[in-house]
Amino acid sequence: MLNKKVGIIGGGQLGKMLIIEALKMGVYTVILDPDPKCPASYIANEHIIASFYDENALRELASKVDVVTYEFEHINANILKNLENEGFRIYPSPNTLCIIQNKYSQKKYFKENNIPVGDFREIKCIDDIEKVSKEFGYPVMLKSALGGYDGKGNSLIKSQNEIDIFYKELGEGKIPLYIEKYIPYKKEVSVICCKGINNDIKIYPVGENVHKDSILFETSVPADITKDEYEKSINISKDILNLFDDIGIFCIEMFITKDGDVLVNEVAPRPHNSGHYSIEGCVTSQFENHLRSVLGIPLGDVSLVRPVVMRNILGEDGYKGKPTVVGVCNALSIEGVSLHIYGKSETNPKRKMGHVTAIADTLDDARNKVSSAYNFIKVISK
Repeated sequence: MLNKKVGIIGGGQLGKMLIIEALKMGVYTVILDPDPKCPASYIANEHIIASFYDENALRELASKVDVVTYEFEHINANILKNLENEGFRIYPSPNTLCIIQNKYSQKKYFKENNIPVGDFREIKCIDDIEKVSKEFGYPVMLKSALGGYDGKGNSLIKSQNEIDIFYKELGEGKIPLYIEKYIPYKKEVSVICCKGINNDIKIYPVGENVHKDSILFETSVPADITKDEYEKSINISKDILNLFDDIGIFCIEMFITKDGDVLVNEVAPRPHNSGHYSIEGCVTSQFENHLRSVLGIPLGDVSLVRPVVMRNILGEDGYKGKPTVVGVCNALSIEGVSLHIYGKSETNPKRKMGHVTAIADTLDDARNKVSSAYNFIKVISK
């Protein structure tokens, strides 16, 4: 037993999967989440039920553990900075969080440090949208700088007539906005990478991602890209990891253009949906290595065990309420398939409720297996 205590801000599926690895290592966990029935609440050693912005609760969490980490970015980084200045250990650093959680600031930081990104501009008023759209040419992507995820906070503007509609939809400037030039990419990829307290670095294989309705649908590894594109993706990920010089798992999402250029879309300072394949697909999962890194334990091998494909399981359209999962037995009768149901107390259409993974000797076989399993599984409501 390690006799260590880890605090996790957030008790969703990422927090739950972190705790599953912590249990294997005998690590004591304390979560902070306002939902008394959040997925991680059933397996955490302690649960502080409070807002993510409650300074007293965050201080209580930090005082109970050896190190604090977090499962998502939309938290109060300034409170965490104050706690870090008082001597509490928080990884990744709140300074990194401050840069990353504002996506405009993140893009600006990368550009200033020669990390390849697409063209973008800050938006201060509705007139800026029309001006920048004419400069870039339609379509353009209007984005909220704060709080967006799974496509929320993003709007693709295809013509001048849509500017007013989407400006209102994204809060009419109440939330900081920016515009990105549309990138006609041929592939979306991501790289999970990890840095330990002792500066050891592990880079996972490049994963190829497919999104539907701006929500991750599938990740397959190894990615079907050229050697040059692979090396560019890995080198950019290393550059970003060295730029932040921080501790923990980072996910770098990138576009590969039709010309073979690799451009960074965004970075998450935590375990990521596109890294779930690593649970079955790699020697050491992203969740185990995140814990190892923040606890100062040597990082584990990230080699790919076999080709792997992961698909997200979303709540079915037309169903809302207490979830019921059907098709489990049929899905798990397929060799090489693993199922993860997150234990959320309520399903909604398009809500992430679980994921299914398949490993096989070839990527095509893994995709066929996961596709068959995916078609069996439905999350409905009672």
